[in-house]
Amino acid sequence: MYALIFHPEADKEFAESVIWYEEQKEKLGERFSNAIEEIIERIQTHPESFGYSKRPFREASVKTFPFTIIYKVNKTKQLISIVSIYHAKRNPKKKYRRISR
Repeated sequence: MYALIFHPEADKEFAESVIWYEEQKEKLGERFSNAIEEIIERIQTHPESFGYSKRPFREASVKTFPFTIIYKVNKTKQLISIVSIYHAKRNPKKKYRRISR
């Protein structure tokens, strides 16, 4: 299984989204967190099963929530870098802004 690192902004997006969903309905934040963790586990075990969106970055969509996980794979180091946990309703032009910095 590949090791995993989160970009600080991706980590922040995840935490803020969990809080937001929990404020909407009890246990919804937990369901969101579980859905994200499930996809991340799939990414770790089969990192190339999700397609490229903008090379070298891949995207994995979350089934029950409008989020996409954007990540990069380093085969040599057996490392996956999660760069964004991106809400589908946000401006798509900003999706790769932090990646290109």
